[in-house]
Amino acid sequence: MMQDTYKHKGLRQQMVEGLRRKGISDEAVLQAMADVPRHWFIDSALDAYAYEDRALKIGCEQTISHPSTVAMQSQLLAVQPGMKVLEIGTGSGYQTAVLCRMGAKVFSVERQKGLFDHTRRLLADLRYRAKCFLGDGYKGLQEVNYGPYDRIIVTCGAPEVPPSLMAQLKVGGIMVIPLGEGEQEMLRITKQGEAREQWLVEKFGTYSFVPMLDGRQMR
Repeated sequence: MMQDTYKHKGLRQQMVEGLRRKGISDEAVLQAMADVPRHWFIDSALDAYAYEDRALKIGCEQTISHPSTVAMQSQLLAVQPGMKVLEIGTGSGYQTAVLCRMGAKVFSVERQKGLFDHTRRLLADLRYRAKCFLGDGYKGLQEVNYGPYDRIIVTCGAPEVPPSLMAQLKVGGIMVIPLGEGEQEMLRITKQGEAREQWLVEKFGTYSFVPMLDGRQMR
């Protein structure tokens, strides 16, 4: 049984207050991050750092994102309860859990088999009702017909906006994606129509994510 002590809850509340100071104003995001124990999604050896605003290693050369990055992406996504959200890069499952806590129906794709096996079990044990898939996130979920999606969130650095993902996004839907090689620019793309010139693209600063592994063999 995983513990969530008074100390953890206190540190989590401090984290949330820090997110407010950094400009996170969406109360649904802040409440979800106050509710989801981040320390459950990292190695217990890193427990002391769980509520600091820093990325932490989770294995398979991947990281759990800074809380401020999770909060910013979640805020830009503007999720409403009941929306279908496609998440590219399940990773530790923390972002997945936050979206579930916000009432989203989450469909998450991970290409690292070690992470996929661990995180799918963890989310199920913690009763976060996400549907998890092992596959190439660059392609989205072409093989199973859950789309189109109201929202798409990409949690790895993409060299380009994947056309296959935009095809799976509803007209009127939003994609949040860090775009670029090395350092990325956070984009919010609102799909106002099928043609590329009908995409509204907004920019929200630079971030550093692990790269999307388009075309590489799954591990």
